[in-house]
Amino acid sequence: MILLSRSKNSSKEVPLQTHDVKVIFMSFVILISVGALLLMLPFAHKGELSLIDAIFTSTSAACVTGLIVKDTAVDFTPFGHVIVLTLIQIGGLGYMTAVTFLAIMRGKKLGYRDRLVLKESLSHSGMSGIFRFLKIVFASIILIEVVGTVILTLRFWVDMPFLKALWYGFFHAISAFNNAGFSLFSDNLMGYRGDLTINLTIPLLIILGGLGYMVLLEVYNYRQKALTRLSMHSKLVLWTSGILILAGMAIVLSLEWNNPKSLGGMDTWEKILVAWFTSVNYRTAGFNTIDLSTLSDSNLFFGTIFMMVGGSPGGTAGGIKTTALALSIIGVWFTLRGNGNPHIFRRAISSYQINKAYAIIFVASFYVIVSTVILSENEGLPFLRLLFETCSAFGTVGVSTGNGGVLSYSALFSNAGKINIIILMLMGRIGVFAFTIVIVGKALQSRIKYAEGKVII
Repeated sequence: MILLSRSKNSSKEVPLQTHDVKVIFMSFVILISVGALLLMLPFAHKGELSLIDAIFTSTSAACVTGLIVKDTAVDFTPFGHVIVLTLIQIGGLGYMTAVTFLAIMRGKKLGYRDRLVLKESLSHSGMSGIFRFLKIVFASIILIEVVGTVILTLRFWVDMPFLKALWYGFFHAISAFNNAGFSLFSDNLMGYRGDLTINLTIPLLIILGGLGYMVLLEVYNYRQKALTRLSMHSKLVLWTSGILILAGMAIVLSLEWNNPKSLGGMDTWEKILVAWFTSVNYRTAGFNTIDLSTLSDSNLFFGTIFMMVGGSPGGTAGGIKTTALALSIIGVWFTLRGNGNPHIFRRAISSYQINKAYAIIFVASFYVIVSTVILSENEGLPFLRLLFETCSAFGTVGVSTGNGGVLSYSALFSNAGKINIIILMLMGRIGVFAFTIVIVGKALQSRIKYAEGKVII
């Protein structure tokens, strides 16, 4: 039985330190650099591979995004596929988390600083029980990915030899659980648009990876009667995720039902499957079963909102996170009602948490808008499609309207444009606050308290 360690100090929040954030940031930079160098090896790719495209591919894999400027299936060798998959697995968990786990397995004792970095990497609530939690996380990851591999292998075995089906099943299970969206099929999963097994297995793996490890373990313990109730965090994540998925489905179906370019020519069952698959991937992963360039502008706009939200804290997804969205909505709701005591599930929410959610949304929107404007001015491409691509990069989602072929829209960008997307992917993976702290540093604490002023709103 999996049990979460709970103690009186387990929920104590440890302040975010600039040094620790920079360690996490640099770990991703090192991982991306090593991955790019390995992909540049002659036996890792086919044809020409520029340095910027190698860095882009490595960043997309390490930040579990899925945007591609080279056809993964065609332009990389089996060795290159292994490199991409390794980057996805390490990037999904976090480089520092993986290194720490290996150190623990070797019996190495880690100090307070190492524990703090690990806490930030895992988005764990406190310092207590962090090593035991890490071991449980690894066990859970292995179990989920093995089950996913078995199911997908059996399905792909119908269409290809067993060994190839095993590799495809293994690759897509890891890519899906880590919310990466990389596929060994040039058309992604468009060939399985109406396949029930693929349309259930891939999205469920994506959802499990995007919920966050803490939520998964709490749900397991609750089902096993080891917990009497779920925490407010888990409830908020589960409710918000469920509502967003259903809302995404409803929007796709309502806006595309009669669109002859997208869902119009499909039967009702296929329309529902495509809407479900697209809604799940809008928020966390880059798989697709239809050509997204055929979607209406209204649908693409709503897609940017879902992608900005992303997944949940402590998981493999990026974005502003479901909790930030939920807290901001709760804050707005209670403010409009004139109630200064926001709460949910019979638990109060501090003004600091709500203000932090507002700040995350504001800063994230600022970064995305600025990046989109820069791309629009430099690349001269349609603004909405550029916005869709930047939101996909920031949310580490990976869906794209495409370059007219099998590559992402980013393949049309100049080197400067690709660097813009690379920065957004890295920002979305480590988090808005963490990225900002790396760039400008953390504000110094002031002991001065000023008299309160009045501003008319």
